[in-house]
Amino acid sequence: MNAKYNYPGSCTRGQRKQLERKHSTKQLVAKEKEDTENKKGNLEEYDDHIVVNGVTFNKPFVEKPVSAEDHNIRIYYPSTAGGGSQQLFRKTNNRSSVYSPESTVRKEGSYVYEDFMPTDGTDVKVYAVGPDYAHAEARKSPALDGKVERDADGKEVRYPVILSHKEKLIARKIVWSFRQMVCGFDLLRAGGKSFVCDVNGFSFVKTSSKYYEDSARILGNMILRRTGSPFITTFQLGLYVKRHDPPLVPTTYGTMMELRCVLAIFFRFWELFRKYNGYQTGELKLKKPQQLQEVLDSARYLLIELNSGTPEKQAEIHENKAKLEQLKTIRYQPTGKPKKSSDTEPESNREPSLILIVKWGGELTDAGKMQAEELGKAFRCLYPGGGHYGADSRGLGFLRLHSTYRHDLKMYASEEGRVQMTAAAFAKGLLALEGELPPILVQMVKSAHTDGLLDDDKDARHYQSAVKKFLHEYFQQDVDLTNEDVTRLNPIGDKSIANALQFVGNPRKMCERVFQLVEKFCHIISCLKRDNMSQKKHLYCGETWDLAERRWSKLVKDFKHVKKGGEFVYDISKIPDIYDCIKYDLEHNFRVFNIDDMEELYICSKYMADFVIPQ
Repeated sequence: MNAKYNYPGSCTRGQRKQLERKHSTKQLVAKEKEDTENKKGNLEEYDDHIVVNGVTFNKPFVEKPVSAEDHNIRIYYPSTAGGGSQQLFRKTNNRSSVYSPESTVRKEGSYVYEDFMPTDGTDVKVYAVGPDYAHAEARKSPALDGKVERDADGKEVRYPVILSHKEKLIARKIVWSFRQMVCGFDLLRAGGKSFVCDVNGFSFVKTSSKYYEDSARILGNMILRRTGSPFITTFQLGLYVKRHDPPLVPTTYGTMMELRCVLAIFFRFWELFRKYNGYQTGELKLKKPQQLQEVLDSARYLLIELNSGTPEKQAEIHENKAKLEQLKTIRYQPTGKPKKSSDTEPESNREPSLILIVKWGGELTDAGKMQAEELGKAFRCLYPGGGHYGADSRGLGFLRLHSTYRHDLKMYASEEGRVQMTAAAFAKGLLALEGELPPILVQMVKSAHTDGLLDDDKDARHYQSAVKKFLHEYFQQDVDLTNEDVTRLNPIGDKSIANALQFVGNPRKMCERVFQLVEKFCHIISCLKRDNMSQKKHLYCGETWDLAERRWSKLVKDFKHVKKGGEFVYDISKIPDIYDCIKYDLEHNFRVFNIDDMEELYICSKYMADFVIPQ
C-alpha cells in the first residue's frame, strides 16, 4: 500500500525523509506532463492496464495528483467490473465522490499511480493521545458510493471500532516517531492486515464526550509531570491492552453489439495452450484482453497463410475462411465457465485435438439488478429492529449492527461477470448504498479462493445424474399423473411442486404443447425479421433480429430429438432455457413481438420449470 503522509510541523526535514523511506512499502510511479525541468514520463495505456516507465498497473488502480493539496483522485475500474472510474474530491455538501463512465487516464498534470486496495467499503480513523491511548472510528469509504452520511447535527456519521493489538502498536509507534502526543491517522483494513495511508497530525474526535474526558485526564497528567511539583500525585489511567487479542482472520464500440461467431477451431491454439500451462488441467480459460488478443492474432495469421500459401498448405487448414473472418471481427466479451471435457472418453492413439469455445452473452439486465437490490433490502429488514419490508424499508436494525462491524462483512461470488454484478446489486440494497455498481463490486465483492465454496459437490454428482435420468424417463410417458405418481415425485409435499404437477397433468402432452409454442414463436420471429417495419423496431439491449431468431431456433433444435426407431424424445434439461427465454422476451420485448401465445408459453414453461428446477 502506498502511503501519503502529512507531516506535523514538529518534524525536521531529515526526520521526514527518514520516515518516508521507512514507511513506503510499494513503488510509486509518477508521470510528469508539465514539468519542464524533469524528463517526461513514458505512459502506455491499454483497455485494462497502463504501463508507466516500464511498471504495469492493472485495473483497478488509483491515480493521485502529486500535489498533496489536490484531492481530485480517481479510481479506474476494469471492464469486467463495468469499467469507468470513481472521481474523489473534497466533501461538497453530501457528496465525496461521483462515478464517471470515463475509463482513460488524465493526460494533463503530474500523477502518482498505485494499486487499488479493496477495504470492504470502510476507512478507519484513529486518534491517539499519548503512546498508550487510541480512539478509533469507522466511516463509509468515499470510493464506495460517494454519499456522505450525516447525523441530525449535520456531522459525518462515524462508528466506534475496536483496534487489534497490532493496530495499537502502530498507534504507539506513530506517536513516538512523529513526537506528537496528539496525533490522528487513517487506517485501511484489507486481507486481514492494517495499513497506514495518511497521518494527519494534531486532530481530535469531533463528537465523543468519553474521548474528551480521557484526553483531558491524560494530557493533564502529562502537563503536571512536566511542569508541576514532583510531590503532586497524578492519577494513572488504566490503559492496558489485552494480553491476547482474537487472531487475525485472512480474507480472501458503440451502443449495439452483434454476435459474429460462435465456434472456431485452429491449430495455432496449441501454442497458447502450451504457453498458459493448459496441460496441467486439460482445459484453459482465456478471459484477459491480452490473452484474447493472442487468439485474434492467431486467426489473422491463418487468414494470411490461407491467402498466400500453396494449395497443399491451404489443404491443411480445415476451417472455412468466412468463419475465420468472423472470428477476426469479434469484439470479445466472454463470460461464464467453459464446459469440462468428458473424463470417460476412451483413450486412443490418434493425434490429440483442441477445441476453442468462444462464449458470449450472460449480461445482467436492468430488471435483474433491480431484483437483486430489492432482495438486499428485504434481507436488511429481516434483522430485528428493521421493521417490515414495504412498511419501513430502512432496516435500521441491520444498519446499526453493520455500522459497528462493517469491516467484518464479507461477500463472495464466482468469477462470472453477471454473478459479481448481482452480488454488487444485492450489497447495494443490503447496505442502503447509492450510486453505480462498479465501485461497490470492486470494494465489497470477493472472488478469490471461492472455488471450494461455490463449485459443485463431486460426491453428489452420482445422485444428481440418477435423478436427472429418472425425471427424463418420467416426462416421456404419455399418461396422466395419478396421486401415487405425485407422491413419488413430490415426497416432501412441497406446495409449489404439487401445483406444478397438477397443472402439467400429462407430462408428454405438456412437452408437445411447449414444443408447438416454441416452434410457432420461432416462426413468427423469422417472419418479423423479414418485415421491413419490424426492422425499424429495436430489441432490448441492442439484440439483433438475427440473434433473437437463432436463440429460439436453437431451442427448437435441442428440445425435441428423433431416436433411431422414429420415436420423439424431449430433453427436459432445456425446459429452464425455454422458461428463461420466454420470461426475458415477455418482460423486455413484449411490445415488439406482440405474440398472442407468449403468455401461455410462459405459464406452461414456468410450471414445468417449477418441477424440474424447483426454487
